[in-house]
Amino acid sequence: MARVPRVAVIGGGPGGLYAAALLKRLDPAREITVWERNAPDDTFGFGVVLSDETLGGIEHADPVVHRALQAEFVRWDTIDIVHRGRTLTSGGHGFAALGRRRLLEILHERCASLNVRLRFRTEAPPAAQLATAYDLVIAADGVHSVTREAHAEVFAPTITTHRCRYVWLAADFALDAFRFEFAETEHGVMQLHGYPYANGAAGARSTVIVEMREEVWRAAGFEDLDERQSAERCAKVFADTLGGRPLRANASSWTAFRTVVNDRWSHGNTVLIGDAAHTAHFSIGSGTKLAVEDALALAACIEERPELPDALAAYENERRPVVESTQRAAAASLRWFEELATYTDQPPRQFAFGLLTRSRRVTHDNLRLRDPGFTRAVERDFGCPPGTPPMFTPFRLRGLTLRNRVVVSPMDMYSAVDGVPGDFHLVHLGARALGGAGLVMTEMVCASPEGRITPGCAGLYSREQGDGWRRVTDFVHTRSPGTAIGVQLGHAGRKGATRVMWEGMDEPLPVGGWPLVAASPLPYRPGVSEIPHQLDRRQLDTIREQFTAAARRAQRSGFDLLELHCAHGYLLSGFLSPLTNRRTDAYGGSLTGRLRFPLEVFDAIRADWPDDRPMTVRISATDWAPGGTTPEDAVEIARAFVAHGADAIDVSTGQVVADERPEFGRSYQTPFADLIRNTLSVPVIAVGAISSWDDVNSLLLAGRTDLCALARPHLHDPQWTLHAAGAQGYEGPAAPWPLPYRAGSRPPPAGRTDDPKPRLTLR
Repeated sequence: MARVPRVAVIGGGPGGLYAAALLKRLDPAREITVWERNAPDDTFGFGVVLSDETLGGIEHADPVVHRALQAEFVRWDTIDIVHRGRTLTSGGHGFAALGRRRLLEILHERCASLNVRLRFRTEAPPAAQLATAYDLVIAADGVHSVTREAHAEVFAPTITTHRCRYVWLAADFALDAFRFEFAETEHGVMQLHGYPYANGAAGARSTVIVEMREEVWRAAGFEDLDERQSAERCAKVFADTLGGRPLRANASSWTAFRTVVNDRWSHGNTVLIGDAAHTAHFSIGSGTKLAVEDALALAACIEERPELPDALAAYENERRPVVESTQRAAAASLRWFEELATYTDQPPRQFAFGLLTRSRRVTHDNLRLRDPGFTRAVERDFGCPPGTPPMFTPFRLRGLTLRNRVVVSPMDMYSAVDGVPGDFHLVHLGARALGGAGLVMTEMVCASPEGRITPGCAGLYSREQGDGWRRVTDFVHTRSPGTAIGVQLGHAGRKGATRVMWEGMDEPLPVGGWPLVAASPLPYRPGVSEIPHQLDRRQLDTIREQFTAAARRAQRSGFDLLELHCAHGYLLSGFLSPLTNRRTDAYGGSLTGRLRFPLEVFDAIRADWPDDRPMTVRISATDWAPGGTTPEDAVEIARAFVAHGADAIDVSTGQVVADERPEFGRSYQTPFADLIRNTLSVPVIAVGAISSWDDVNSLLLAGRTDLCALARPHLHDPQWTLHAAGAQGYEGPAAPWPLPYRAGSRPPPAGRTDDPKPRLTLR
């Protein structure tokens, strides 16, 4: 146990109080003092939601607190979603809530019983001062943490303010479910989040949060209303849910949510917990939960480690992955509500399903377990035949019908010789075609020798290359009938003449390189990469003709679909991004200018490409870098390509500049596909860390995408789609096993099965 005989806690919220109680319980000799600037009965917000997982940790660590909480909880398991006058209900979710004031009272009582000193109405001394007099300082001083700001150079906080305004209110009756209601007003969409937190002898109450985009809030005049007037106005907007009853305020001011992230959580003997260390949007009910779990982990690490520095490091190492995962889920949920206006025209059940799965923590599969009737209704609305998972419904692009929604994403293999695809490509793409995907895409195939990324990149600038690709498409069409195969055409631009990936990704060739060209003379990796030549008018015309010649070869090679690569910092992407296009002529400047050359290339290909065969465009919807392409830009880029005849937009992100900072995580790029699809009502292909069939089904049913492209899962398992069908018990026409493989459509038994079963128990 780390020796911390004297502990100072800054902030008397749930996290600080619970940390104090746990540390005192673990060592009654500790002197622990909590400073809280407010009175004991001052609190903000109304109800608090805790998960069963959190309650389990509390029960194990402190049964006294757990019993007190259990006696207070209001429990329910349904969610009501009210949209355009229709209420859809989903069950099986399981919630528990109590009043924040009662939670604090329970923790006050527990701290007092353990002889923790509680100093109310008292500002804590600065953390630096406390750190000299106490062995441990716990900063639980909230989202506006003075401690964090005083030592910002160490904690290195990043604080992001989001685009909605919200206010916490209360109603003096108990809702019978967690309720979401959406009001489409003349000023824009407003939303209500409500849930019960008391329903006993002391009265019935519900928390009601009203939220809307900043511009809607201003247009509706809330900026000019006082607290009482805001509550009255909100009660009128949501009169149906409230049954005409009023809303009550309690220091309820409109605010914009702020996401807090810190590079470090401790400084010497001072440590951050709860909102001081991290925040996650209230729409996934995580604030109090995270603070209480922080307190549990901190107390456990101090108990387990003999030295305080090791204990604080262990606490952060344990909690940071959990918090980051929660913050990713909260960010997805927050974005759904920010972009609410793009979803309001969805069919009712799809809208409801999208809301329920917005954080990606609730998925199609676990929603099917929670509420099978609701999920079956969503599937029927989507068009799933009986017994058919969403991913195995067909999809049509122009004259091409894909038998399922799975795409083998383009993956550079760097295994061609002089641009010619060989046996490797035949086996690689042929195996994935046999594996059941609806569409198999080639790697980026280069339009010219100078357009290659590496010497191992495949091309379509010679007859021999065209013949090599014909061999691949013939195999796919003959041996895996029903599978479509598409070609992705591109030009490396300033990212060319590099070594193959496993010899040094983005490292320039030591010998045998070629001159690089780009929209502007900016190297990809300053000081490392070659400075490219800025393309002039004549060279632009030449490259456009190279693309159209490659497209004609692709047609003769038998490809079913053509995708133009305008992403990842390659040549055409370099024209689109303001970070890589600094031109002052007609091909630079505004987004219209930056789009000009990629659209010229697209138009030239579309004019030659058969009318019944679809064309898609891959874009980077964000550069993950300040000053780069924004999601709003991505919508306009997609709009332009669709207006010129693109049949779908393949929505990727990043790889445009070397100093990008992507927000990696499960399905992390799908929100951009979602935004484009539901803003423009155009087909999209979602990519980016989609790894499970459950994710695919969830994204499709929610209307976030039309097709899902998976890369690494298909490297791990060429039969990924067939195995996904088997896991879901599907044996229909959208995922047929090749006849020679049919005997392997069920996994073989593993291990011995001949051990005798026990029959009797002797006492």
